[in-house]
Amino acid sequence: QVQLVESGGGLVQAGGSLRLSCRASGIIFSIYAMKWYRQAPGKQRELVATITSVGSTNYADSVKGRFTISRDNDKNTVYLQMNSLKPEDTAVYYCNVELGLYYWGKGTLVTVSS
Repeated sequence: QVQLVESGGGLVQAGGSLRLSCRASGIIFSIYAMKWYRQAPGKQRELVATITSVGSTNYADSVKGRFTISRDNDKNTVYLQMNSLKPEDTAVYYCNVELGLYYWGKGTLVTVSS
């Protein structure tokens, strides 16, 4: 079955960096677009970044210029490099793939202190 496992979250000071990873199994990883979402306390889940099967990327306006999504098809892994972190980036970050149905990982918590 499809499994997505995120890692790399943690506590960081404002201005710092983190790199999130999401390893996928149960799919032919290289042919699917992969996405990162986040959900802050009391807010709806929002799309942060997308990377297509050919490596095209798209970002939410709130993270443009600070976050970078990438993928390693040999490792079945998608990454989210997050720089210049702000307290408003605090959220649980989820990896997502859409195969008709939406599949989610369990998420990894990112906390940015001011």
